[in-house]
Amino acid sequence: MSEQSESPPTEHERTELPIERGFPIERINEIAEKEGRAKMYYRPIYTMHKWWARRLGCVFRAISLYTLLDDPEKVEVFEPGQDNETLADWGDDTQTDIASLIDRVDMRDPESLWELYPKDVRVEDKKILDPFMGGGTSLVEASRFGAEVVGNDLNPVAWFVTKKELEAGQTDVEELEAAFEQVKEDVADEITQYYKTPCPNGDHEADVMYNFWVKELDCVSCGHTVPLFRDYRVAAGRYENDDKYNVHCPDCGAVTLVDDWQSESVCDDCGHGFVPKEGNVSRGGKYNCPDCGQKYAITDAIQEQGGYDTRLYAVEYYCGHCDEAGETKSSHKGYKQAEKADIELFEEAQREWRENEELHDYVPDEKIPEGAITAASSVSGNDVFQHKYEDWTDMFNKRQLVCHSKLLSSISNVSDQNIQEYLLLAFTGMLRTNTMMVGYDQGYNKIINIFKNNSFDPPQTPCEGNVWGAKFGRGTFQSIIDLVKSGIEYAREPTERYVQDGETVETAAFSKPIGGDVTLHQGDMRRLDFEDEFDAVITDPPYYDNIIYSEVSDYFYVWQKILLEDRYSGFDQDKTPRTESIVTNPYLEKTVEDFESELGQAFSVIKRALKDDGSLTFTYHHSDSESWGELLESLCNVGFEVTATYPITADINKFIGGEAVSFDIVVVARPIDETEPASWNSLRRDIYRTARRTRKQLEENRDLSRGDIGVMEMGACFREYSKHHGKVQRDGEIMSAKEVVQEIYGIIQEASDIGVEDVFIDLLDSNNPSFDDVNKLCRGTNATPEELKEMCLYNQDDGFELGTWDNEKRQAYIQERTNGDSDDHLSNLDKLQFLRYRYEKGQAVQNYVDKWGVDDDLRELAGRLADVTGDETYTRVLGDRDITSY
Repeated sequence: MSEQSESPPTEHERTELPIERGFPIERINEIAEKEGRAKMYYRPIYTMHKWWARRLGCVFRAISLYTLLDDPEKVEVFEPGQDNETLADWGDDTQTDIASLIDRVDMRDPESLWELYPKDVRVEDKKILDPFMGGGTSLVEASRFGAEVVGNDLNPVAWFVTKKELEAGQTDVEELEAAFEQVKEDVADEITQYYKTPCPNGDHEADVMYNFWVKELDCVSCGHTVPLFRDYRVAAGRYENDDKYNVHCPDCGAVTLVDDWQSESVCDDCGHGFVPKEGNVSRGGKYNCPDCGQKYAITDAIQEQGGYDTRLYAVEYYCGHCDEAGETKSSHKGYKQAEKADIELFEEAQREWRENEELHDYVPDEKIPEGAITAASSVSGNDVFQHKYEDWTDMFNKRQLVCHSKLLSSISNVSDQNIQEYLLLAFTGMLRTNTMMVGYDQGYNKIINIFKNNSFDPPQTPCEGNVWGAKFGRGTFQSIIDLVKSGIEYAREPTERYVQDGETVETAAFSKPIGGDVTLHQGDMRRLDFEDEFDAVITDPPYYDNIIYSEVSDYFYVWQKILLEDRYSGFDQDKTPRTESIVTNPYLEKTVEDFESELGQAFSVIKRALKDDGSLTFTYHHSDSESWGELLESLCNVGFEVTATYPITADINKFIGGEAVSFDIVVVARPIDETEPASWNSLRRDIYRTARRTRKQLEENRDLSRGDIGVMEMGACFREYSKHHGKVQRDGEIMSAKEVVQEIYGIIQEASDIGVEDVFIDLLDSNNPSFDDVNKLCRGTNATPEELKEMCLYNQDDGFELGTWDNEKRQAYIQERTNGDSDDHLSNLDKLQFLRYRYEKGQAVQNYVDKWGVDDDLRELAGRLADVTGDETYTRVLGDRDITSY
């Protein structure tokens, strides 16, 4: 392995980083799959507060490991739990040859360096920048290696969340616990007094876990009060019988237990017969008046009537008295009709809000700003203003405002600023569930958080949680404080989880806490003035059609600024920055072209900030060739060459429309001073050879999916192109990066004999297949997601569904072609699924078998389908007359 010279190397002399030679995506994916489902156990520091599209910690730890370790003379490796003893001190000679581990990394076998993933690795003289730090994952992970980290984000909420993550390793959790006890003594009783209810089992009080509300309107035709129930479910019968359902009787208001909420039921209290499934709200956003039958748009009625009323109709309670007395679970926990005492308690809170004006200083006084998410647009179909939400306080009822203001007032009195800010972090984290902008998940018996769909979606049946918290309940201040404490404990003594022989292993605590040499900036990254300063930029840049964080983060911002306004710059405006955000925004008329231009400006700042031999590594999320062309164009225009790309599993979120982005890809790039001219014909030959060589090496040496191989093939081709960007000629014209990407797609697919049927069988063999899997498996094949969709081999009308033989839409597609004038347009997969369907329905199949004939291809496909599904009928319908002729 070549060592770095004392003077900065030229682009041709620079040390090739491990991440440019190989990346262990198989090992990362093993962890990512588990971490994505259980972040609070793997890396609790990232569950201290919400931030959107946060990448997984294991991904950025691996990126840091394979990026920062280039000079073995400046690397120390410590055994976790061994009090700062290096592996050499520990006597582990087999793993101390760092130079060898680094040098052995290549595309065919990148795992030598992976041996250090669970070790406490430290590097010297490394300075890392993330100019789009968001939730801070890249900085947290790089800091664990002892690197100096510098971060920036335009959004003050992201800045504050990351600040507290990186300070957590130097924070005393006992001091936080003491401050929490101070707040508890100060206001807990005042808050919890508002969440009491008469216990149905005796003359004592129980704790309210959740209050259930319904919005009501007057019918525009007859004046009848219409409660806006879509259906009358309250919750599954988790305390009595999982197969039963608690429902609200529309006649007497009782909560009654029924066998089936979708069928005719009878109220146990009044004997009223009703179908709980049939409420007064249709999917089109209209109410149906139960008195006169009038159907009318809910938002129109709200505008005409100047708002809506709310009614408390049910309560979920927990009774500690009955629990201690040994009563059954269905006695000490349950659902019941709201009583007069419950309503009077709420009215008491309303009176306190009116009479105690000092409390008003601790709630936001800002109006909700109009934007692409708050007002209906192509980004969000919800318009909070049509639902009569004008101020941020409109998203809370008066009892919540009383409790929130008391809690925030008490937090403001904590003298230690650092500890106070962790309490504030817990407070705003609690607001995800403690708002009238959330409902209740009846099937899972829990409150929903406001950003489940990353938008503001006003519910017709809001759920009000216990702000401080009872013994049980989700999203309470008590439970969120526990998340913050866990984050601090982890930051002080981080561990690492990894997979060994199929089992998850957790290391002992590392002696290096999170944080250390950290500098954070808040503002537009294009104003950063660093030059030739950073060894690496590791980041997760914005994506043009991503969530508009500025608008959703305002929800936290207006509460945080109450305490931070005079403390930190960035918290002195009515809302978070908008126009400077590098993202398309239809409300501000920011277009895709604007995004491309601004992303190019960002890459220019990054290139200037990097040392000559520095590297840029970032994750990106898109599937179509046009978006990759835009990325490559922006990157190469400012003087970067792509040196590697890798597909990875990551925290893929459902965005506004409910459709997942394709998958994450890691892009590695280096500054390049000059590109070299090339003809398209010569470059095409190089790209073709590169693609074939890459595929052959990976297929022979790695256990990767075809989709993963296709992405790495594509990255190798990008690398070939980026050496010649802006100077590739075809027919006398300079080709754009977008044009070249389209050609690269074609080259990769051209020599592939993998088609639609192969991809579909792989989807059948996948656990919980998704749109993401369609994109991944199509990469590097002759199949496209559009083809599969056109053939109804998957659809997303009601969530993701595969077009199996018993899928209604898939069968309709096949039937239409079978009934046509010719069978020529039927594929072998069409034929087999058609025969499988007829067999299931008891219809004759042999006449079709005779008509079509059975060749080797059809038999082979039938065998593959039988193997992957375990359904031998696919093969039996082709050959056994006793079975196939009814």
